[in-house]
Amino acid sequence: MKKFLYAIQTIAILIVLTTQTIFSQSALQEKLEKLPGIISVKQIENTRFYTETYEIYFEQPLDHKNPERKKFTQRMYLSHIDESLPIVINTAGYNVDSNRVIELAEILQSNNLIVEHRFFGKSAPERMEWKYLTVEQAAADHHKIIEAFKEIYGGKWITSGISKGGQTTIFHRYFYPDDVDVSVAYVAPLNIAQEDPRIYSFLRTVGSEECRNKMIQFQRELLKRKKNLLPLFKEKYDSLGYTYSLGNDEYIFEYVVLEYGFAFWQWQYETCADIPPVDASNEALFNHLIKCSPIKYLSDQGIEPIAPFFYQAYAEIGYYGYDITDFRDLLTEIREPTSKIFLPKGTDPEFNYPLMQKINTWLQKEGNNMLFIYGEIDTWSAPAVQLTGETNAVKMVRKGGSHKTRIKHFSDEEKEIIYSILEEWLDIQIPAK
Repeated sequence: MKKFLYAIQTIAILIVLTTQTIFSQSALQEKLEKLPGIISVKQIENTRFYTETYEIYFEQPLDHKNPERKKFTQRMYLSHIDESLPIVINTAGYNVDSNRVIELAEILQSNNLIVEHRFFGKSAPERMEWKYLTVEQAAADHHKIIEAFKEIYGGKWITSGISKGGQTTIFHRYFYPDDVDVSVAYVAPLNIAQEDPRIYSFLRTVGSEECRNKMIQFQRELLKRKKNLLPLFKEKYDSLGYTYSLGNDEYIFEYVVLEYGFAFWQWQYETCADIPPVDASNEALFNHLIKCSPIKYLSDQGIEPIAPFFYQAYAEIGYYGYDITDFRDLLTEIREPTSKIFLPKGTDPEFNYPLMQKINTWLQKEGNNMLFIYGEIDTWSAPAVQLTGETNAVKMVRKGGSHKTRIKHFSDEEKEIIYSILEEWLDIQIPAK
């Protein structure tokens, strides 16, 4: 009986000690809570090889040029190994609803800090004052965060982002070139207009002529059979719970068909061999369409979380439109298609052409220690960064690669080149894989 009671007592003590260990505040958390701008630090479950992970909320000025006025709260996630190791700050371009570890942090076995973009997710002000959603204000957000966290992390600093996040990496480096040691931008376009015309040239030349012609005939057949395909479209979006405020079913369907060309090459969910012939069944045509051109994109559920992006696109960072030369005779609802249909209500910004030109010039003449990763036949490679050799920046393009291109997708020889570049710039040894 005594042994039994002793065992129960021991288990109880272990439970108490374990509970205290789990919920006790670490030395790192104490340091984090003392940083300027920190509002809250919450410990969450670790990912992969990390020893401590936190969800953090940070106070930012809505307008960094008037920092004493309105504020908003910015969300971020920190995955920690050691204060002396490098830290990769992921400049996310959108909302960040949960912690994730980016590829570069895994390669370097480094600390990882992912920051939600202003005006997205839980990092939005109470009122969307669109004039403060600029690349300069976002760059200042990241600068303030880096300044604060450098009180803890004294090693090398790297910024990195994917797609719009890659653009955010570029813009931050332009405004604050000395904040970090290295920047790695994945599949990041540098658009020169609200609807960059280089996209059209790309779509007229990418892949083989046979494939492009097959795509055009497929799209034309979809438009010819629109009345027959609309019931399939409605059944599909009803089953997914999507609603469409942009227009009626025919209007949305025509946009989905026009989106097909851009999306086909961007994501490459299917190949040219998968494109159905014009005499295929309605079901075969429709299934290929929605696999390559997701219908969520034009839905209320797809637009709402990324609405701030469309404001940014038409104010500063650019986007794409639609060339309807091959389809004009078959369009009944759309006459002058434009991605401006996605703009938040009440907004129609004027595009800041000089800013993108200045950033492009700076990249070519002063953007050192910057690595750019692209996929060869990703549509967003059309307005990719063009290097002139005036800096030590490097651009790696994966042959046949899509918008999903990452360092891991390159050949072993190409990966060795990338690793050697990073090792030289960071003066570190990348851990063996």
